[in-house]
Amino acid sequence: MSTSTHLLRTRRFLPLFVTQLFNAFNDNLYKNAMVLFVVYSIYNSESAEAAFSGLASGIFILPFFLFSALAGQLADMRDKARIIRWIKFCEILIMLVGAGGLVMAWKGIAVDDFAIPLLLAALFAMGVHSTFFGPIKYAILPQHLHRNEVLAGTGWVEAGTYIAILGGTILAGWLEVEEAAVGIVLVAVVGWIISLQIPPAPALGGGDEKLDWHILRASVRLVREAMRNAEVRYAILSISFFWAIGTVLFVQFFPLAKNVIVAGKEVASLFLVVFSIGIAIGSVAVNRLLKGRVSALYSPASVVVMGLFVAAFYLICKLWQADQPDSLLTVREFLAWPMASLLLLALLGIAIFGGMFVVPLYAFLTTRVEPDHTSRAIAANNIVNSGAMVGGSLLVMAISAAGVPVTEQLLFTASLCVVSAWLAKKLIAAEIAAGHEP
Repeated sequence: MSTSTHLLRTRRFLPLFVTQLFNAFNDNLYKNAMVLFVVYSIYNSESAEAAFSGLASGIFILPFFLFSALAGQLADMRDKARIIRWIKFCEILIMLVGAGGLVMAWKGIAVDDFAIPLLLAALFAMGVHSTFFGPIKYAILPQHLHRNEVLAGTGWVEAGTYIAILGGTILAGWLEVEEAAVGIVLVAVVGWIISLQIPPAPALGGGDEKLDWHILRASVRLVREAMRNAEVRYAILSISFFWAIGTVLFVQFFPLAKNVIVAGKEVASLFLVVFSIGIAIGSVAVNRLLKGRVSALYSPASVVVMGLFVAAFYLICKLWQADQPDSLLTVREFLAWPMASLLLLALLGIAIFGGMFVVPLYAFLTTRVEPDHTSRAIAANNIVNSGAMVGGSLLVMAISAAGVPVTEQLLFTASLCVVSAWLAKKLIAAEIAAGHEP
């Protein structure tokens, strides 16, 4: 029953599922609408476009590194449902600022001096917003679900997240920038209204602990405590390398679509759509294979196959460059171009096996720690993840500035998969040592 859809019919899961779906949708609608507009309408240089894409990714991720310790403490010490409602209300205010930046950029008002900084400031604020929401959406699951439902719930949250990313990405590529400005505010309002239906989830430890406001000290302590458990340690490290890979890929997509594939922003959006569909498929598929068990059994093989698909994607891009179109392709023209289907299949393979790799690892964070420390374990994961992702973004910015073509950067992405596979093997060994058969 753990893999059935019955959870989607219960109040203990459905409002949370829909709230996080709207959250992921709005993140991606705003972020992609902003980056696509800047890449396609303001800059006209592959290195500048890749650098801006990397900067945007880094700015969005940085709050996870800075504030995850505080977010994890807060989620474990206070009612999680109440925190979600405050977070979603703040999203409305942030999106009003972001919408103002989009309208200014669209109108050409102080684009470099004010509009772009305003857009990046709203993006940073959305990163803060997601930093505080992230630990809760996973940590609340063991509190509202039965133990044999946690993996299924995690899978649905992951699949829903990427379906939402899919929707936000599609609209970001097709909506005019002024329409996106209106949409992000409306979605924020609807998300807040739905969050009011999430059942209470009071602090399990009594909620009488004091928050440690010293960010660095709290972060170091949080990560150190989480890393004491070998299963959690290797799960966190494996997830971090996966998201470093994902960040590098996401940063590359827009400049690659424009300058290598020579396609319009709708095709760039299509790349992210295919990636999101693949992650959702992989999330559900691995849950069925594991039959509700929390295990990294399939993770090493999955990430190796993912790396092979990245290499295939690279080779197809190199062949594509030998016969590039003369002007930006529309979606219809792109799909009719030789090797387009192979390119999309390679991208889909990357995403499917990426989803199969990472989804079971999140379940370790909620099932291998004490119930009143789940948010902090997830927050520790977010700190390490964000460090790896910021590092990936900075590396892309550096090698782009050094003149390394965006196609060649794909080889770095493939190499990270080898490290992820090794870490996943270490996680399986930790499972066995802890008496949990993979």
